[in-house]
Amino acid sequence: MAAQQSALPQKPSTRHIPTQKIALTVAKNTPLQIALDRDVRIRKVGQPIHGHLVQPIYAFDRLVAPAGTEVDGHIASMETLSRKKRVLGILNADFTPERKIEVQFDQLVLAEGRTIPFKAVVTPGPGRVLQLVSANHDKKKKSAKNSASETIDEAKQEASQEWQEAIKQVKKPGKLHRLERYAISQLPARPQYLDAGTVYFAELQEPLYFGGEPFTPQMAASIGSAIPKASLIHAFLVTPLNSATTKKGAKVEAVLSQPLFNGHRLVLPEGSRIKGVVLQARPAARLHHNGQLRIAFRQIVPPDGVAQKVVASLESVQAAKNDHMKLDSEGGAEAYTPKTRYLSTGLSLALATAAMLEHNGDAAQSQPELGGGPDGFKLVGMVLGFAIKSPSLPMTMAAYGAGRSVYVNFIARGQDVVFPRNTLMEIGISARRKMVLKP
Repeated sequence: MAAQQSALPQKPSTRHIPTQKIALTVAKNTPLQIALDRDVRIRKVGQPIHGHLVQPIYAFDRLVAPAGTEVDGHIASMETLSRKKRVLGILNADFTPERKIEVQFDQLVLAEGRTIPFKAVVTPGPGRVLQLVSANHDKKKKSAKNSASETIDEAKQEASQEWQEAIKQVKKPGKLHRLERYAISQLPARPQYLDAGTVYFAELQEPLYFGGEPFTPQMAASIGSAIPKASLIHAFLVTPLNSATTKKGAKVEAVLSQPLFNGHRLVLPEGSRIKGVVLQARPAARLHHNGQLRIAFRQIVPPDGVAQKVVASLESVQAAKNDHMKLDSEGGAEAYTPKTRYLSTGLSLALATAAMLEHNGDAAQSQPELGGGPDGFKLVGMVLGFAIKSPSLPMTMAAYGAGRSVYVNFIARGQDVVFPRNTLMEIGISARRKMVLKP
């Protein structure tokens, strides 16, 4: 009897059921945004550099490395200048042309002093000082719709404040320092610097593990629940976009860099995907017509979860200052031409006019220090100006510079809208649609 009883299946004790855990892992290919915290004078390969995270790092629903976390790295390589680049530099009175510098970051230094080594590839392109370009909503349109735009604007302001707090870790140069650097940049031979605030994207080549946490039934139930209206999602672009090459109807995908909560309930963990489509792509054209790009996001897919259809648009995007980009109230991106082109072109035309008047007034003995205006070859102009005593030379060189300036600023092809891979975007959810099963 005892043997029969021992053979019967026994009800397992709940005390011995292991608690399910989820790994807090930062996935491979996740981009870390790192800004140099001080100017670096380039000296040699292997030279140490130092920066801070300007965007926090999340794993699932946890903040594992806040913005401002220190990052160590070094200069990985320096470009060997070609003969062509050296010659062109000399002709423009530049005896130390700027070299392409590659950097490598390899270690996080957490607040408690713990170091976390990592392997990453620093992607080309974003090594410039970046800013958040935000869409401005018209107040009349906001009042005509509802409070959704106001809620999104409040979230954007909060995100902008977080960005500014992260940038405070960077030692920004003062006016005197900028003036000194400008004076140095005008010298024919000068040192090369990496500027404080320059941002790099370092893509992880191996996952980073930060332990685990209990995966509760409440957490499982909340994931994939209805996304609150007027939510602001932070995401990194997976699909690179360019108004010159991207076609209308092309698919777009981004990955959430931060989890989305509804109060204290997790709705979307870090790593969720948001998918969309290109609605408009107009390449730049002659006569300085700039490119345009408009995208819309239509679906959000949590990891191994249920997809939701949404109505979402671009609210903010990270771009370099010299990209000259703006967003309209519907999230469309367009390059714009800065007004400084009128100043530079006007200066070139003024130089050409002065040279012509000087020539007509038989004042050819006064040779210019620099021939060709802002866009000419400086050294060629100086040498010819002193070697050839021709009254028409100053006028010819100045006319060349003026004509080139007019062509570049008003006749040549305009600027395209370019969103490289890993571009940070803020996406506003204005409405949601019926949930559908993940395909």
